[in-house]
Amino acid sequence: MSAAVGAVAGAVLTPLGEHWIKTLLDEPTCPGEACEGKNPQNQGCAEDARTFKPTVGNPAVLQIRYSEECEAVWARIEQGNKGDLVTVAVTGGTKRTAEIEYGNDKFTNMVATTDGEFEVSACAVPKSNGESTYETYCVRATEATAWR
Repeated sequence: MSAAVGAVAGAVLTPLGEHWIKTLLDEPTCPGEACEGKNPQNQGCAEDARTFKPTVGNPAVLQIRYSEECEAVWARIEQGNKGDLVTVAVTGGTKRTAEIEYGNDKFTNMVATTDGEFEVSACAVPKSNGESTYETYCVRATEATAWR
């Protein structure tokens, strides 16, 4: 039995085995509706994700991420404070919210964009009576946005 386990482990740890595992892990595990509500990093959707992040007047450094391969979007706040919220919503679809629990950044789980055409909005919402000095800030994007 231990010889068989050793042989399998040896095969997996070869360069070909490592390539196979990396390929398997890099492929998104969900497309469209199957991604709904899931963590984009755990599903491999961050691999091909493009970003829309306004550079002017963006007090919390809010961004929307879009994975065409996963047919999903999510939002991320980079310069918030504990208790601040980040939201993402697709018009006619779902809305997701995440709260910064520690540090100054947080991302939401994914919302599906299955039809190829979509409109998405994301907001950074400061905790009331919190440390943040910005007011609620929102951005909108579509599939035609200049994603980077």
